[in-house]
Amino acid sequence: MTLSFLSVLLLTFAFTLMSPASALVYGKRTHALVLYGEAKHKKDFSHFTYANPKARKGGKIVLGTQGGFDSFNPYSLKGRTPSGLGLLFDSLLESGGDEDFTRYGRLASSMLLSASGDSITFYLNPKARWHDGKPVTPEDVLFSFRSVLSESANPIYRQYYAGIKDMEKSGERAVTFHFAKGNRELPLIIGELPIMAEHDWKQRDIAATTLDPPLGSGPYRIGDFEAGKTLRYQRVEDYWGKDEGFARGAYNFDEIRYDNYLDANVIVEALKAGKIDFRNENSSKAWAVSYEGDSLKEGRLIKRLVPLNLPQGMQGYAFNMRRDIFEHSIVREAIAYAFDFTWSNKTLFYGQYKRTRSYFDNSVLAARGLPEGGELALLNGYREKFPDAIPSRVFTESYNPPQSDGTQQSLRRNLQHADELLRRSGYKTQDGKLFSPQGKPIMFELLLFDPLQERIALPFAKNLKRLGITMQVRTVDAAQYVARLEKFDFDMIVSSWGQSISPGNEQRVLWTTQAAQTPGSRNYAGLENKVVDALVENIIVARDRKSLNSSVRALDRVLQWQFLVVPHFHIASARIVYWNRFGIPKKFPTKATPNVLYWWIKAGDAS
Repeated sequence: MTLSFLSVLLLTFAFTLMSPASALVYGKRTHALVLYGEAKHKKDFSHFTYANPKARKGGKIVLGTQGGFDSFNPYSLKGRTPSGLGLLFDSLLESGGDEDFTRYGRLASSMLLSASGDSITFYLNPKARWHDGKPVTPEDVLFSFRSVLSESANPIYRQYYAGIKDMEKSGERAVTFHFAKGNRELPLIIGELPIMAEHDWKQRDIAATTLDPPLGSGPYRIGDFEAGKTLRYQRVEDYWGKDEGFARGAYNFDEIRYDNYLDANVIVEALKAGKIDFRNENSSKAWAVSYEGDSLKEGRLIKRLVPLNLPQGMQGYAFNMRRDIFEHSIVREAIAYAFDFTWSNKTLFYGQYKRTRSYFDNSVLAARGLPEGGELALLNGYREKFPDAIPSRVFTESYNPPQSDGTQQSLRRNLQHADELLRRSGYKTQDGKLFSPQGKPIMFELLLFDPLQERIALPFAKNLKRLGITMQVRTVDAAQYVARLEKFDFDMIVSSWGQSISPGNEQRVLWTTQAAQTPGSRNYAGLENKVVDALVENIIVARDRKSLNSSVRALDRVLQWQFLVVPHFHIASARIVYWNRFGIPKKFPTKATPNVLYWWIKAGDAS
């Protein structure tokens, strides 16, 4: 889906926790850009530490996906793009998966950040070629950025790259970007955009859906496909970058095939039947009980828990505050008391999860206790400037979601508290139904696309009914779900906001007033808050780790007290299941989830 493709841009950051000093190199050409610390790999490095340069090439891997696809245009707001589409494209830079926000050259062999820090020049690798043999040029880079920043493309790109003031060809194989204002992260995220071929895309409509496979420069090209059902990516044997350090040991399968299924349960059954090879399992129930059998006992099927050294972000039932019913925070706060996490964890999740309380959980960025130091000074300044935009509880209470011990008595106490909150605010119950002070019934729809979510939602709906609140649970197909999300046409959804250890420009797309008014953004809650807007800009221009941490914690704290979501839960590990036919590097990336692009078919196994 287009949403997933964009998420690659928004959620690929990983920064250091240690050094407060800037490590960006100004006025000198370099093979890598590092925000803090030093690059792990030197110029002309052989391969990443989590890649095996001797990995066997050949064979295929089959993966399962949901949602289907009806377009190969990842830059449009329209349509659903397939999983894996990024395999077609190269970007200017490549992230180091075991480092804190380091970007190495990919299409760009070197970079020059100006002495003043207000521009960056990318020097293209002379080897870089499109699949038709033509060279990748500065004109291709300029065309790509101008296209996605145009009014015709998905508006999320204009928000993400809002700091670009101008761009120009600055040499035979060089392109320079100029920045509107101080933005230390912008040089690195410019390098993440998948670059398109001008001679291919200039004949296309950037706003339209298309099933005409685009020309790429990446390690794979599109092979056979059936729209909405299956898609084969074929390895490009003469891929220009195959001997570069970023690619050596990666892209080992001759074919990567994605088969589409209606829901996750069917994907699990397909994996067990050997129809697909690998799954990143996100269902606690499936992980606990669905893979038991001879294949697992005999070691032919592998279940593996991989610890993640990553912030877990926020997942929860997200309110659409554009709806009148959720306009007042007291309603949103009260509804949260009807979700019994402890009962759900024991009964539904086999005790696998921790309760989420922060938008930056599992990291030093999470706001805890009461604000102090630089964070407090920052919040006090905004309280004076925007006195109505910061809830007073930000300064007097440490946010925690409603607690329970999983018993009916505990749930009853929580519901009684919610009822008291509502009654004090003028809400009344009549004939078992809750009404607003204006006499409107409190009823809404929870929109889902994954039937697995129903087993969590239905007990929540039952608890809400005891408050007189009607929550209808509606599950739709993925195409309808994405279309409604992009138009903010929902009351409540299950949403997640992944985060990195050093947030930046992507926060504009998640929380700002402009994003709330931009179709296709991820400000699903419709939050419009002047302090949040200001804190996001503070994060983007932070000059060191200390000021960044203070700004992020302040943002986290303000978001917590907005009651944008009923917080869910998280697990700080990846749960992967795969057939024992793969060679796997000894090391996984320490700053990223397990990536099958570095795996290979073991010698002697069927291809």
